[in-house]
Amino acid sequence: MKEKINISMPSLKEAKLRRNLDVSIVRYKIEDKYKTLGLNKTYYIFTYGCQGNEADSEIMAGILEGVGYKKSTDPMNSDVVLLNTCAIRENAEQRIWGVLGQLKGRKREHPDMIVGICGCMPQEENATKKIIESYDVDIIFGTHNRHHLPELISKAYESKAKVVEVLSNEGLILEDAPKVRESKHKAWVNIMFGCDEFCTYCIVPYTRGRERSRQKDDIINEVKDLVKNGYKEITLLGQNVNAYGKDLGTDYTFGDLLYDLDKTGIERIRYTTSHPRDLDLKTMEAMRDCKSVMPHLHLPVQSGDNDILKIMNRKYTYEQYMSKINKLRELVPDISITTDIIVGFPNETEEQFQNTLKLVEEAKFEGAFTFIYSKREGTPAAKMPDSITEEEKHDRLNRLIEKTNEGYLRGHQRFVGKVVPILVDSESKNGEGMLCGYSPNLKLTHFKSNDKSLIGKIVNVKITEAKTWFMIGDLVED
Repeated sequence: MKEKINISMPSLKEAKLRRNLDVSIVRYKIEDKYKTLGLNKTYYIFTYGCQGNEADSEIMAGILEGVGYKKSTDPMNSDVVLLNTCAIRENAEQRIWGVLGQLKGRKREHPDMIVGICGCMPQEENATKKIIESYDVDIIFGTHNRHHLPELISKAYESKAKVVEVLSNEGLILEDAPKVRESKHKAWVNIMFGCDEFCTYCIVPYTRGRERSRQKDDIINEVKDLVKNGYKEITLLGQNVNAYGKDLGTDYTFGDLLYDLDKTGIERIRYTTSHPRDLDLKTMEAMRDCKSVMPHLHLPVQSGDNDILKIMNRKYTYEQYMSKINKLRELVPDISITTDIIVGFPNETEEQFQNTLKLVEEAKFEGAFTFIYSKREGTPAAKMPDSITEEEKHDRLNRLIEKTNEGYLRGHQRFVGKVVPILVDSESKNGEGMLCGYSPNLKLTHFKSNDKSLIGKIVNVKITEAKTWFMIGDLVED
């Protein structure tokens, strides 16, 4: 087995600590000794999981290109291959083991290839141990030290050993890092990192660290630069995005940030993911008042039963959730609301599941990400006994999907006959001679056009047909 250099290993005990220390801001700068590290070499990044991971991959791509690497389209023939991983659900990990198996054979033919595992999965102690013991991986690092990437690669080249640096701390804020954005008209913008909610089923507070907000001026300046470079839409990111500012010790909140960003000239603002407890009146008023803030909110509810919500440590009730939904609909009547729901949480009864179905009806969701509960080692829920059979869990999931699919279709049907502005993303996979993009309410829309110059622009489309997963329309010429 290849020798390993343990700079630092993950520790769940350390990750659970919240010490109320000042969060350090690191202003990224490439060290001179690494500026030619990747000359005449290529890189490829696999990205799994949430939008936060996609944003992290854009930063790592920027760092790699800053030291000379060029982006490859073929992972099996790249000099550096990174797997930016997710730890939310078990099936995400299974996909990663499969890719590592494919890369193992390629490394035999190309021994100088650097394979790295990063992101949330290495923050789990057992996952990192399995990677070290079972896979031919050169560098392993977590969510808090992306800026060390050139140093880690350099050590792996020099030592021919496994280099492990996984920090289990509160986290830092990385500013001024270069980014290679996947889109030329839509951008991810991190506004905060980490989570302090500690839902009993979730590993994120341990993998991402404590809640820490960026300074508002850094965020506003980033968005102004995006406007100058022709970007039309931003999505504000955070593990608990609407808790922005709570850790800064000021009165400046997420709602205030929305008002300020609306003044930058960006045409569309979205944000994800929100916690119902932190959805306050100022945020709702900003969604009403700010032209650029889109009428869509993803607000995970997870369950419609108060006892299950309490065991999940969600810190709200069915009634409190619905009160906020109703207030939001009062202020933003055209809004589309989507959600996350878990079925089969340990010992969930049929009656408790029926309460979830009742909430889905009452909330009139226009879409939902639905999951069977996935046990994550290190979380309180992982130790709970479970009386539900796998057959019952899958039956509940199927019934829930049937109900939420009705919401998808209903959300599309209300736009039939209307003209909606679509930000064009790409050619459509729905047929030749078609383009597609998203409406303000985040509805995927396909329309006939061969004019690829429309990609990145906002055009008017009259909706003619509603499907469960998308809308179809005709381009309205100016």
